Amino acid sequence: MARRRDPLTKDLFSWEPPKISVGYSEDVIGRGRLDGKIARLVGQALRDAREDGMGREEIAAEMSTFLGRDISATTLYKWTSESSEGHRIPLDAFIALVRATDAKDLLGFVPGEFGLTVIEAEYADLIEERLLEDHIEEMQARRQVLAARRKGRR
Repeated sequence: MARRRDPLTKDLFSWEPPKISVGYSEDVIGRGRLDGKIARLVGQALRDAREDGMGREEIAAEMSTFLGRDISATTLYKWTSESSEGHRIPLDAFIALVRATDAKDLLGFVPGEFGLTVIEAEYADLIEERLLEDHIEEMQARRQVLAARRKGRR
């Protein structure tokens, strides 16, 4: 008879590291023109918000409040349409969309276009600490080389 698994014991093999950087994957962003990529990202953020129980009308209302101007649900639809040439999301509305939907993954797109990564603030100190450790190791190695060279001259 097979032993039952203890429900209070965690499975060591199911652990996944925390997500450090923000951004959508390449399969969400897709290929093609920049305006099409942005429309797909906005659409994904709105779909994610819908899955979390937030409709486009509610998102539009929150964005309107934040921006101090009217944003309609229809406008949101237009921003997600790749074929809607004349309707692209302005930067201030993009920021309002991130605030309204809490879709921080949107923030990774623009820096990603330049080979940069957006990380959660809580990881910044860890990264800086690691960079300092690397620098200290390099300096210690350099010091050892100089000491060995000096001893070799004697």
